[in-house]
Amino acid sequence: RSISTHSFWTRSGAPSGVGENQKTLGERQAGWLQLEVAELRARNAACKFNTKRVRFLSENQKVPQGCGGVLYWMARDQRVQDNWAVVYAQQLALAEKLPLHICFCLVPRYLDAAYRQYAFMIRGLRKVAKECKSLDIQFHLLQGEPERTLPGFVKSWNIGAVVMDFNPLRLPLQWTEKVKKQLPADIPFMQVDAHNVVPCWEASPKLEYGARTIRGKITKLLPEFLTEFPPVDIHPHSSTKTAKAVDWDEVLSSVEVDRTVGEVEWAQPGAAEGMAMLESFIQHRLRLFATKRNNPNSAALSQLSPWLHSGQLSAQRVVKEVQRWGKNARESVTSFTEELVVRRELADNFCFYNKNYDSIDGAYDWAKKTLKDHAKDKRPYLYTQEQLENARTHDQLWNAAQRQLLLEGKMHGFMRMYWAKKILEWTSSPEEALAIAVYLNDHYALDGCDPNGYVGCMWSICGIHDQGWAERPVFGKVRYMNYDGCKRKFDVGQFERRYAVKKA
Repeated sequence: RSISTHSFWTRSGAPSGVGENQKTLGERQAGWLQLEVAELRARNAACKFNTKRVRFLSENQKVPQGCGGVLYWMARDQRVQDNWAVVYAQQLALAEKLPLHICFCLVPRYLDAAYRQYAFMIRGLRKVAKECKSLDIQFHLLQGEPERTLPGFVKSWNIGAVVMDFNPLRLPLQWTEKVKKQLPADIPFMQVDAHNVVPCWEASPKLEYGARTIRGKITKLLPEFLTEFPPVDIHPHSSTKTAKAVDWDEVLSSVEVDRTVGEVEWAQPGAAEGMAMLESFIQHRLRLFATKRNNPNSAALSQLSPWLHSGQLSAQRVVKEVQRWGKNARESVTSFTEELVVRRELADNFCFYNKNYDSIDGAYDWAKKTLKDHAKDKRPYLYTQEQLENARTHDQLWNAAQRQLLLEGKMHGFMRMYWAKKILEWTSSPEEALAIAVYLNDHYALDGCDPNGYVGCMWSICGIHDQGWAERPVFGKVRYMNYDGCKRKFDVGQFERRYAVKKA
């Protein structure tokens, strides 16, 4: 039967504060949020899947008779629960009375990612595999490029349908096309946007100019898409074959990446760990978000980006819980929702509809012209990539931000803007500046190799999603930031001291 007739509309989540006791948020014991969320999912077990979340990449939409299972090709969204692609794949497998499989294709290197990002991802995948086992879902780790590993796996396991998640970046889109060409014509191949609240292709069919042009479109669709998730349950149709056991230590040692960029302690991988960070944000930092988020010395940010980037945590789950528990911090909830939903989905829109999302060629015409007009301007300082990478500039604030990136795999959002704009000011050309900013972010940040990172660099250096400002040397009409402006915003000295080089 046709897959598209299988699933319909999703009803809204349970009332806010399900199971809420008399304790204030600050008094609750660690782990309370995970219990609340599990209860919410259980109450929504009858949810149906909104078919607008899926798009068919194949002409055939019917699962062939006599096949051996349904496969979810996990890539960007590395979690089992709160994952619309898994929900869809399981509902399809249930309808066809078939086993459910999940596979992940691990490539030995990916863009400029280093060991730090790979270790976070692989340790998270190990937990995914453990959860799959408890649900009688077969988890398979395939090592190598998807086009080399996935079609053969589909054939050997007699897979009858392939569901994948969505990534707007160039390389994943190429993988999708290559796999599509190699899959048998009778196997339905479909994609579910499990990363965005409003699926990218539903939010807009074209490249949006900025937040103001996409905000209304997303806001209008939120009541339809910002719903509760049903649980992914123990799968009743077991596979006759068992997935090959994974030697996770061997997998970690096999990746061909820069191992000098080590793991960080503050961010532990896994869905439960991401939920714990969300819990602490709701309890301790959310109320400060509206007024303190641009102060790098204040603990006001969510700190969720590593889990959101790797898909270990659902953005939809995050915004649902922030709205549910943030009743006394409405201004913070509004500004956080703007960043997590509108700005984040604007980044996906930019990368999906602009193939030059990490190049000067992808900038608006006004920005390309002004940067070209000022390309030969004398720079006040000129630094090499090595000097910038090692935080050896005259500017101690910039050095502190770069050291935070090196040491912690993150950089405060306000500082990232200043950091990237100074790279434009201190390198020989806008092209070189953008290449260095992208490399440093992708190589060291736990949330690197992400649409948000590319759009952040493009906003800072190429004026994407911004407007022209007063003309000045080097920057032209691209928005300018300077040290004195930072001093007016926050205690610069405090931040510099925090990341100063420790004397021996």
